[in-house]
Formats: sequence, C-alpha cells, structure tokens
Amino acid sequence: MKPAYNYFEVTKPKIWLLLVFTAVGGLIVASGRDIPWIIAGITLVAVTLGSAGSNTLTNYLDRDIDAVMNRTRLRPLPTRRIHPASRALYFGLALSLFSLVLAASINLLSFILMFLGIFDNVVIYSRFLKRRSPANIILGGFSGGMPVLIGYAAVNNEIGVIALFMAALVMVWIPTHIWSLALHSKDDYLKVNVPMLPVIVSEKTAVRVIAVASILMVLFSLLAPLYSPLGLIYIYSALVLGIIILVLSVWLFIKPTKEISWIVFKASSPYLGFIFLALIIDTLL
Repeated sequence: MKPAYNYFEVTKPKIWLLLVFTAVGGLIVASGRDIPWIIAGITLVAVTLGSAGSNTLTNYLDRDIDAVMNRTRLRPLPTRRIHPASRALYFGLALSLFSLVLAASINLLSFILMFLGIFDNVVIYSRFLKRRSPANIILGGFSGGMPVLIGYAAVNNEIGVIALFMAALVMVWIPTHIWSLALHSKDDYLKVNVPMLPVIVSEKTAVRVIAVASILMVLFSLLAPLYSPLGLIYIYSALVLGIIILVLSVWLFIKPTKEISWIVFKASSPYLGFIFLALIIDTLL
C-alpha cells in the first residue's frame, strides 16, 4: 500500500466526507442560488482540512486502544504503516493549522467556529471524555455541528436560526449513529474500558435508548419548516427517511443482535446525507 494512502486513511475520509457535505448544506441554505464560489471553495477546503486534521489527531490519541479493538486494529497507526506515530501527530496538527488559517481568511466567526470544532473533537471528546464518561458523545457531538455553522457563517458572517437547527440535527443524529456502533462492538469497548453507553448498561436498556434517540432525531428533523420556508421535497424526504430509520430501530429493539445494530449504524450515515441533500435541493428550487 502506498505511503500517501496511509496518510489519507488516517484522516478517516468517510467521516470528513459527510461533514463536508453538511457544510455544503449550510453554505447553500445561507446563499441560495447566489453561491459565492470563491468563498465556497475556500470554506470547503477549510472544513475538509479541519475535519481530516481532527480525525488524524484523534487517531493519534487512540492508537493504543485501536491496536486492541478488532474493528480498528488494521488502521495505519496500529499496523505501523505510519511510523513513528509522531508523524501522524504532526500531519494532523498541520492540517488543523491550515484549516484555521483558511477559516480566518474568510471571517472571524468562521475561524472561531473552526477552532471550537477542532478543540471539542480532539481535546474535550477524545482526550478527556471518551475514556471517562458515558456522556462522551453528547458533549463531543458539539463538534459534529460545526461544519454546518462554518458553511453558513462563511456566507452571512452570522449564525441564523436555520443554521442552528441544521447543526442541532447533526448533534441529535450522533447518538443513534455512535451508540448502534458501540452496541455492535461492545466486546471491543469492554476490552479497552471505554464507557460507551451500550457498554455500561444492559442490552435491553441500550436498544431502548437507541430507539428513543432515533425517535427524537426523526421528530426533530420534521421541525425544519418552522425555521425556514422549506417545501414538500424536504418534508416528504424527512418523512420517508424517518420511517426507514425508525423501522430499523424498532427491528433492533425487537431483535437486539450485532448484525442489526450494524445495519442501523450503516443506515444512519445515508440518512443524514439524504436529509441534507433534501435541504439543498429544496433551497435551490
């Protein structure tokens, strides 16, 4: 495997691609059809670098437990495809620094939001909460909503109500996404003493919590028309996508297996992506 790909892999591209897409949503909702293309380009590069840099730094911090967990043991740091590990540290710091410089070139608010997102993900979540508190993803989920706000602030230099809604939607999506993964990989998290909620409560309680989180997420997604003049494309999309994710969550509740929790986890990312796609299409039309 080529060394360059190892550095690409350590950024967790599947994660930052989704986050960058939410930033596109924030940007387009802020600008409508009059997209400021230069600012948009700088913003998306900044969000890409910031998200990739944060993920690289969290990979660096988690390299010891990643080496033990079956799900993560083949990542570049545990397999020493990037060695010494300090190379990943410097790479993550460089990406994060460049993202802050680009964000500052847009406006001060974008810079502040970028800094808060990186700080929350790397320091608050990964460094302090992940191994100490079952509330780790609740407080750490704050960073998940930052790309949306950065995209919106890059255009308007402010944070509108609809932008706050979109960021909050990402944050309420995170529990279903992460806890279904944690339920699937419960044995892994037990081995490394990471207190994800499904690890420290019974399986019955865990699937109930995931079901409740999914219900709240879907209900919250249907509140968007209260904050923005969205049309039927978004409303119908949110309804259909919501029904799908709720059916999967109920299925998990009735039959709590690793296989079904994995299905819920894998379905949650397309759910968020299509919700934001519906927001974008509705705004442009």
